Amino acid sequence: MSVPNLIKILKNITIGQSLIPPISASPDPSPIINLKQNSIIYWTLTLGLMGVLAGCGNDSQQIETITPIKPVSAMPSSIGENGYRWANVSIGGGSFVTGIYIHPKQKDLVYLRTDIGGFYRWNAANKSWIPITDSFTQAQQTYYGGEALAFDANNPNIVYIAAGKYSAWQPKGSIFKSSDRGQTWQKLNLDLGMDSNDDYRWAGMRLAVNPHNSKIIFFGSRHDGLWKSQDAGTTWTKVTSLSAKLTPKIGVLGILFDKQKPGLVYANVFGDGIYQSTDTGVTWSKIEGSPNQPQRMAVDNKSNLYVTAKSGVSKYAKGVWTNITPSGKETFFNALAINPKNPNEIIVATGQSVKTKIYQSSDGGNSWTEKKASLQHTVPWWYDPTHPMFSIWTSAIEFDPHIPGKVWLTDGFGIWQTNNINVNPVVWTNYQQGHEEVVSFALAAPAKGPVLLSALADVVGFYHDKGLNAYPSQRLQGTPEWRDTLSLDYSQNNPQRVVRVGGARWNSTYTGATSSDGGLTWKKFPSFPANTMPLRVAVSATDPNQFVIITSKAQPLRTTDGGASWKKVAGLPDGPGGPWFWNHPLAADKVDGNTFYYHREGKTYRSTDGGSSFTLVNSSLPHGQWNSYAIKTVPGFKNEVWASLDKNGLFRSTDGGTNFTKLPSVERASLFAFGKPPQGSTTPALYLYGKVRGIGEGIFRSLDRGQTWVSIGSRENPIGNEPNTMEGSWQQFGLVFIGTNGRGIFYGIPQNSKTIAQIP
Repeated sequence: MSVPNLIKILKNITIGQSLIPPISASPDPSPIINLKQNSIIYWTLTLGLMGVLAGCGNDSQQIETITPIKPVSAMPSSIGENGYRWANVSIGGGSFVTGIYIHPKQKDLVYLRTDIGGFYRWNAANKSWIPITDSFTQAQQTYYGGEALAFDANNPNIVYIAAGKYSAWQPKGSIFKSSDRGQTWQKLNLDLGMDSNDDYRWAGMRLAVNPHNSKIIFFGSRHDGLWKSQDAGTTWTKVTSLSAKLTPKIGVLGILFDKQKPGLVYANVFGDGIYQSTDTGVTWSKIEGSPNQPQRMAVDNKSNLYVTAKSGVSKYAKGVWTNITPSGKETFFNALAINPKNPNEIIVATGQSVKTKIYQSSDGGNSWTEKKASLQHTVPWWYDPTHPMFSIWTSAIEFDPHIPGKVWLTDGFGIWQTNNINVNPVVWTNYQQGHEEVVSFALAAPAKGPVLLSALADVVGFYHDKGLNAYPSQRLQGTPEWRDTLSLDYSQNNPQRVVRVGGARWNSTYTGATSSDGGLTWKKFPSFPANTMPLRVAVSATDPNQFVIITSKAQPLRTTDGGASWKKVAGLPDGPGGPWFWNHPLAADKVDGNTFYYHREGKTYRSTDGGSSFTLVNSSLPHGQWNSYAIKTVPGFKNEVWASLDKNGLFRSTDGGTNFTKLPSVERASLFAFGKPPQGSTTPALYLYGKVRGIGEGIFRSLDRGQTWVSIGSRENPIGNEPNTMEGSWQQFGLVFIGTNGRGIFYGIPQNSKTIAQIP
């Protein structure tokens, strides 16, 4: 989920990554992308939203009760090579679900659209969500952006998606078609710039299939106008007869067919108004008096058109516009639903707020009732009386046409459902199983303590106290004003001593915290320099009170008393810009407590005085402007330093970074990690996300420091959604974690493992 305007992002800052790399053009994806039914965010709230979220809870008139209920657990898994299996770490939502789509003729056929986590289909049998776009590879990572979705109302097996995170990336966004409800996809011949993580992703329905003739499809693009297909997506032509004034970066926000009148179709042109066509898009005319900034449209079974907008709620009937905005202080409305069985029953929600209000009308909008909420949580950490996490940035509300009273709602963290919208308060239950969309900054899997610690955007991070297949009990505690944990590390000789850094973007308040019980409880730093954003932290192997912090666009800092006092580090350049920085340039030697390493732009620095000062020890490593990189050290081996340099490969040093040797077997090293050795060995397991000579691209493991490799990745789920961090477990051999930028955290493990991470 993004915060700033994407064009501003493209100038150097993006939601989900600090610098948008001009991803090199790759060959067109295979026309058919296989997705099995059992295959396995980045979103952040805006600065203003986060300010309100940190400072207040939802209106007490809206949230009446909050009741936790027994959570569901166990994630679906995908088969990897050489005896591995892969699954999501169970967390539970955590990012923006921008649309929900319920098939009018097929019961329980429901789809989700997310801004950075792909698309999902509902599994009514166990009340979970099946990811249906996980087969996209790292080269196709832009397709994890959900720009739009539409199904064929006459054939429940056919569904279309418009997929593309950022229009500046390559390949461009595209339209895909599935004839088996998302199990396999065919790429269609329409490539346009899409921005699923930009403004107004919560509004509109850009893709629409004609219910009277399923061969006719419209797509309203952000940058390239309106497009039409008359052969079920095989070919496309630009509609030049729509002479609307298009707002840059928003364009044609929505398309809507009237289900009663063949040929009647509406176009939502944000900044201009509503246009209509009576000949299925051959000609268009603006409806005079229509709202200037429409959000969503809906038409009832009497052909009355309803529109939510920044100016309120409007009804268009028999050629006349009527203002039907619920009385109150709100004017900005977004989510909109009309009961297909009762045209007088309407639901609307206020637009993009942490205090979203929901209103229901039973008389076509003449009068409204504000709906209170009684919450039932299936995810333990969602149970928060101060911040109930309900209807924050509500995006979509839809009636289930097959069950009277049943309504779905999606918002900035996930999905809610009620079986009776007609009571007050309404009982809402969140259904998150399978929907994993968090954005990771860092992971840790120490030899003692929880199986995993996670540093995440928007939801802080977790002490995974219940293993990997059950939701954690609560978020990392001790710093209630935080929303992001940007980094964490532990002292090698005492892994119960953990340090994390982060803060709140909305008011630029940053600090850190220490833990002496493996991350269960935390104590805030006694002090931290104002207006300073910490990006990465490395803790001394022998002295947990001594650690170094890389800061955003400022000189690194060092403390020797657990954060009570700070001094600037000598010899290092200012840190990179944050917070959306995914590289890992800082590491502590795992044996010598006074030695730290730093790597940036091909240069490696070393400190032997506890991080007080660094000296340049190597400037021979290759680097590229947009390449990812990481530097890591090896437990039990003093002066052993490894560096992954993306397309430039993987390098090893045994003399503290003075000299590096490239591993000839590795052609690309996007991510790497060390983990517990196999029984009877002292050589750590080495994991790689990249490309190995003679094997190809994927995820690999080596037990001989990279001399030989075996593939352990999954073909059906290559974990392609911007993987940004990788860690191996030091508690269990073979267990490895990969964090992503919108599809949560994945773990891989040998299938015969039966201990801390058994996959059902």
